[in-house]
Amino acid sequence: MYLSDLKFNLDVWKRELKFHLAEMDEFEEKLGDVAKRSNLDMSVMRSVESFQNRIIREREVIGRLIQRIRKKNKAIETVDMNESIDGRLRNQQSVLRDDMRTYIKLHYELKEEMMNFFLQHL
Repeated sequence: MYLSDLKFNLDVWKRELKFHLAEMDEFEEKLGDVAKRSNLDMSVMRSVESFQNRIIREREVIGRLIQRIRKKNKAIETVDMNESIDGRLRNQQSVLRDDMRTYIKLHYELKEEMMNFFLQHL
């Protein structure tokens, strides 16, 4: 594995996270459309509020992941070229990769729940 491979992964993850941020903006707008309807019962409004809270939480997670990616990019830029790629940088990359996998899984679960909700209420 080369540093360029690690950098490529980081760049892809960062772009994906930024896309998810934009997607959350769209979902939040749609939730607002649902909330504006005057004939909604309290259970629907609780669902809207729950989704809004989950969006806030997701944005926080995305922010932390982007920060970790930035730190990792700085570490790559200042790396000792004599250091084995199988060492510290690769181990740290594995932790971030696992966290990204978990985040992506949870993101798509939330997205699916929201899409089903929108189908019922828009």
